[in-house]
Amino acid sequence: MDKLSSFTRFKASCPFLGRTKTSTLRTLSTSTSVRYPSLSGLTERATKCPVMGPALTARSKELVAGYASFAGKADVDKIHQERGVSVPAGATIEMCPHATAARAAARMAEDLAAAAKLKAKHDATKKPKTDVSAAAFAAGCPFHQQAGTAKPKVAAPGTFDYETFYVNELDKKHKDASYRYFNNINRLAAKFPVAHTGEVKDEVEVWCANDYLGMGNNPIVLETMHRTLDKYGHGAGGTRNIAGNGAMHLGLEQEVATLHRKPAALVFSSCYVANDATLSTLGTKLPGCVFFSDSMNHASMIQGMRHSPAKRVIFKHNDMEDLENKLKQYPKETPKVIAFESVYSMCGSIGPIKEICDLADKYGALTFLDEVHAVGLYGPRGAGVAEHLDYHAHKAAGESPDAIPGSIMDRVDIITGTLGKAYGAVGGYIAGSDDFVDMIRSYAPGFIFTTSLPPAVVAGARASVAYQKAYVGDRQLKQVNVREVKRRFAELDIPVVPGPSHIVPVLVGDAALAKAASDKLLSEHNIYVQSINYPTVAVGEERLRITVTPRHTLEQMTKLVRAVDKIFTELKINRAQDWKALGGRAGVGIPNAPEKVDPMWTDEQLGLIDGTTPKTLTNGEKAFVDPTAASVARARFNKLLGPIEEVHATRKSAGLAGLKLQTGGARPASEEVPIPRASSAVAASA
Repeated sequence: MDKLSSFTRFKASCPFLGRTKTSTLRTLSTSTSVRYPSLSGLTERATKCPVMGPALTARSKELVAGYASFAGKADVDKIHQERGVSVPAGATIEMCPHATAARAAARMAEDLAAAAKLKAKHDATKKPKTDVSAAAFAAGCPFHQQAGTAKPKVAAPGTFDYETFYVNELDKKHKDASYRYFNNINRLAAKFPVAHTGEVKDEVEVWCANDYLGMGNNPIVLETMHRTLDKYGHGAGGTRNIAGNGAMHLGLEQEVATLHRKPAALVFSSCYVANDATLSTLGTKLPGCVFFSDSMNHASMIQGMRHSPAKRVIFKHNDMEDLENKLKQYPKETPKVIAFESVYSMCGSIGPIKEICDLADKYGALTFLDEVHAVGLYGPRGAGVAEHLDYHAHKAAGESPDAIPGSIMDRVDIITGTLGKAYGAVGGYIAGSDDFVDMIRSYAPGFIFTTSLPPAVVAGARASVAYQKAYVGDRQLKQVNVREVKRRFAELDIPVVPGPSHIVPVLVGDAALAKAASDKLLSEHNIYVQSINYPTVAVGEERLRITVTPRHTLEQMTKLVRAVDKIFTELKINRAQDWKALGGRAGVGIPNAPEKVDPMWTDEQLGLIDGTTPKTLTNGEKAFVDPTAASVARARFNKLLGPIEEVHATRKSAGLAGLKLQTGGARPASEEVPIPRASSAVAASA
């Protein structure tokens, strides 16, 4: 009852719901009652309502009856037997979802009963009134009290009515079903990809986070952040120009510059800011500059171009003929910038980087490549699609910071990336020539006038980049899991927008249906997948954007696929064959389209040929942490944080020093692996 994702349907019939802002209702429905921990703040208020109060009292009795029906040990044992669950000796109630659910139901029933008792006691002190609304108001019912006291702010005569303007603009979003709801999701470091909602004990599986590799809770990253926090504190202290330019920031910039084999790099507070600041500065400084922008570019790139006086020419998505026709309309000496992405995150398509570089050379243009949804995920070192296109050459070059002449990555002039997705941190960056980076550093307001990222965040980001440079297994396993989910969806005729990348966009084709599907997945299956509506995607191409990680288990994949299949049936959402009959949409069911799109990662690159592919996890298995990559990442901080001694980890060791590593090869599972040990203070804090 506490998952009130559809409460806006009842706004017309309830004064409180009708007059209260949706954002306030959302907060109440996802926050925990201080007095009754098993209830949400909204449910607690509802117990005081003359209509909802009795209904909740009846519900509490149903919960008690339901709890009693299977609370006995014999009944729980029977459930375990039917489901093939073997209960280990010494098991506690927290280990059993059935017993835990029963106990949670009992607690909720108790809290509802207590709330009803308190209301009854409160009512006994009040004089009876004949009018229901008046009685409810006098009794302190928040639903009617709010209606009775709320007075909209009235604009003074002759002035602009700002509040009405805000309301009208929000009404537009509600009417076209594009209003954005922010779910209260709190990812758990020890249980990734599991999170809890506003109720701490209410856990869900997250299937839409951009922490693509689970690096947000990688133990080496967390250890580095703990050590940095202890030494350098929380904040950076100012802008990069005023006290906020530290060794950690410079080290991270060196790390990402060598990642892309470019001479220099510059770190921003986010890649949105990096794109906006860089493109707006280029468009302002380059005389007579013309931008050529892919029609599906991210909002950060669009805004950056708009924030400059430069002309913007839009070419059809990935259409090289259209791009060339537009380029040839301008003199070769005119400054031009072709702005595009490597992986387009809402459809999963991949930009033709080589072909764009060819056109840039032919017509005298700079290339601006956004690798936000590719860094960490493609290439032998995680530098992105540009690196992946010359996979073997970059693998052979190892950690050399020097460019590989003639390689795709070398031909791209400007590369931007994020630290907030595959690297699990926050921040963004640009990489390019020394003079280009220095010019942006010197002129871009988005860099100059913002507080620098905290040292601990910067250190964690660098540890993540360094770790992924040295270990390809997370990237391989992610792609293997993506293939498996796509295969299972195809078997059930679930419409996935075809693409060669890791993105799994499930087409719904209707904003309200997409939101309803997302809500049902969360409320009925404890699966969180955010619906994607306009303006992120075109109207009629609304979808569920699913992201599969190397940390999702086989059992979680099975649960996801079954849940999506069930909800497609219940909501009567079009399947792939339905879209084909309608002529196709968003790449699904398009006549004469290829039956299959080859993925970017080949079987050889995934290790499927030589048998080195990491295995998909099953429930209860711990994620693999590569010892070599761990040592490489830790070594980056020897000078600033001090070296960490090598010890043998055991299962009984405490903190991060107790991390048991597996090599992924033929080493026996019980064999201990030498790993570095953090200081005792760090291990204890972790």
